[in-house]
Amino acid sequence: MPTPTDEDARDRGRLAASISSAVVHVFTEHTGRGPTRARTTIDGDLVVIILQDGLTKAERALVRAGKDDVVLRLRRAFQETMRDELVAVVERLTERTVQAFMSANHTEPDAAAEIFLLDGAAPAS
Repeated sequence: MPTPTDEDARDRGRLAASISSAVVHVFTEHTGRGPTRARTTIDGDLVVIILQDGLTKAERALVRAGKDDVVLRLRRAFQETMRDELVAVVERLTERTVQAFMSANHTEPDAAAEIFLLDGAAPAS
């Protein structure tokens, strides 16, 4: 029989996978293309989602042309428009209130971080 710790870890893994899927869906809805990789880490009241390979074809062309600054400004604008949806997804799935949301992007490699600080530890299930 699994110990409570094993069960908690499985529940936490399911929660992390659900958050990853939901965040990728939000990105897809807003940008037309979601990241191909997403990994969510939950540590107490902290939820961090690392998204990779999410730039659109047009954004990748701008990066190749040395226009990283344009892509980063565009991504910041997208994240501002997605903010409420991303916060709502994390609040619904964790059953906690998001106290702070931060976002960062990188073009080479193509990666983004979505960081949420909750009002308490995320539940294991």
